Amino acid sequence: MHRKKKRGLFFAIILWGIFSTVLASEDAPADLEKIVVSRSRNYFSDEYTLNPADLANLPYSSPVEALAVLPIDLQSRSPHAAIQTDYSLRGSNFQDVLILLNGQRINDPQTAHFNSDIPITRADIAGLEVLPSASSSLFGPDAIGGAVNFVIQKPEEEKYILALSGGEHNTFSELFSVSQKIKALGLRLSVENQQSSGFREDTDFRKFTASAVASLALPLGSFDLSWGYQKKDFGAFDFYTPGKGYPSREWTRTYLLDTGLHLEKDGLLIKPNFIWRRHFDKFVLDKTLQRSDFISHHRNDTYTPNIYFQKDIAKLGKLGFGLEYGQERITSTTLGRHNRDHKSLFIDDSLNLAPKVSSDLSFRMDDFDGFNEVYTGSANLRYEFIPQNYLRLAVSRNMRVPSFTELYYGDDGFTIGNPNLSAEKSLNYEIGYELKKESFSFSPTIFFRREDDFIDWVWADASQRWQAQNISGADVLGIETQFGWELNKIASVNTNYTYINKFTDKSGYLLKYGPNYSRHLWNTEFIFKLPFGSQSIGFTYKQKPGRSGWFLLNARGNFNLNKNMAIFVSGTNLLNVGYQEIEGIPQPGRWIDSGIKLEW
Repeated sequence: MHRKKKRGLFFAIILWGIFSTVLASEDAPADLEKIVVSRSRNYFSDEYTLNPADLANLPYSSPVEALAVLPIDLQSRSPHAAIQTDYSLRGSNFQDVLILLNGQRINDPQTAHFNSDIPITRADIAGLEVLPSASSSLFGPDAIGGAVNFVIQKPEEEKYILALSGGEHNTFSELFSVSQKIKALGLRLSVENQQSSGFREDTDFRKFTASAVASLALPLGSFDLSWGYQKKDFGAFDFYTPGKGYPSREWTRTYLLDTGLHLEKDGLLIKPNFIWRRHFDKFVLDKTLQRSDFISHHRNDTYTPNIYFQKDIAKLGKLGFGLEYGQERITSTTLGRHNRDHKSLFIDDSLNLAPKVSSDLSFRMDDFDGFNEVYTGSANLRYEFIPQNYLRLAVSRNMRVPSFTELYYGDDGFTIGNPNLSAEKSLNYEIGYELKKESFSFSPTIFFRREDDFIDWVWADASQRWQAQNISGADVLGIETQFGWELNKIASVNTNYTYINKFTDKSGYLLKYGPNYSRHLWNTEFIFKLPFGSQSIGFTYKQKPGRSGWFLLNARGNFNLNKNMAIFVSGTNLLNVGYQEIEGIPQPGRWIDSGIKLEW
């Protein structure tokens, strides 16, 4: 009977989506102006974004790498963040960041090490958004530290893109994308290939990505569909065993389907959506088989249908309500076979309480198989005490259920999971100030987070195996600042700085991931828009607890040959600094790339 109810909810959502489409097509006049819904839920104000103009100026080879200029700690095991990168926000564990695609949750249920396996190309990206703590609670589990949203560009015009590049360590990249607009239907097909021999032994990689995007304009909105495939083959030297010296190898494949409707009429927004993600992983601990013959195979699937309604009501503001059902499945040689379902409902409201006071509220209930119901939510107040000067207060509660790896993993002597883990929970408090003018912005925020039952891999001494364990608590205190200034029509600067101090009840354990956050994180980017093309120079400084900090210098020069053709030269770590994002896994030194891009 329980399964029948779940299937009933699933089919109800799909049928409602079909019904909404038919209703929209029949009731609206054919010549009604198209309504574009850019956002379906309320975001709070402490978000950090990159738009297409920003991305065009940055030295990046993948959408993930472009995030490095925002206040998020990218913990990469590979060059250019091209293969595997963990995320940390405001001192969070790498598992505690929610990954979104167009606002839909796509976290890998096996392990967050695969959260960067997103089958989209550089031609697909319309924007990137980082949503810390209170801003992310509405979107569901895993947002202990916050969320990252990858926004896909709709195909709205006929366009062709061809980009070719090459660089040090036999690095090559090819990108081709074609977009067409046929009346109300927009289509885009993109293919991208990247490869390198690696900057040291067992760091070579190959990555192939293909994506297809379709958008159909309807009288009351649009129907959108995106499909992606990505295949990676890479050397994984000590990726999961830092300092052990294992020449490992890993192969992953990712399939992703995202489809949904965006409909609006008389102030009512209706958005049914369905997302499916499948991920394959094969891992060989020692490809020479001289020290270990450990080989693992994994396949996981995530299915998430949901529906969201939003109505603009005079006295209540923008009131939203949503239902979501999700199922996660895994078949693995080391984790076994497991299924788990979850049901969620959520409510949000955005309301102007007074001429200069606004509020954003959210409430969410999540019910995961094997865990108690968890209630989360947030409240945010924003007060304009002087024109263009705002004071912001926020509080939120977030949660995360353990990954399949944390629950069930077991290998030949290094690591073991724990099926008795509890869900993580956190309380977030923050106060911030915002100054926003046309060419100038400044936004400092003080935040505090209390984590209960947070999960890490621990041991009491080096003779034991790492085991997943709930830690009773941790307190995170920090400050985050953002500053942007457009000096003139040619030059602009954007900088952000985050300081974090984390106090953990270790209970006599040594934590594997707990100390890996950045205590000091500083990014600054200078952009120069010159007649022959845009140029950028970026600085990054990181310092982690108990370790020396490092300073990185990156730059990119774009040179327009004509209106359809440009060449570029890009350099990362120009000072050739030796550093390790994850202790025991060295990162590459100076890396120079150059290439050409044609767009017509």
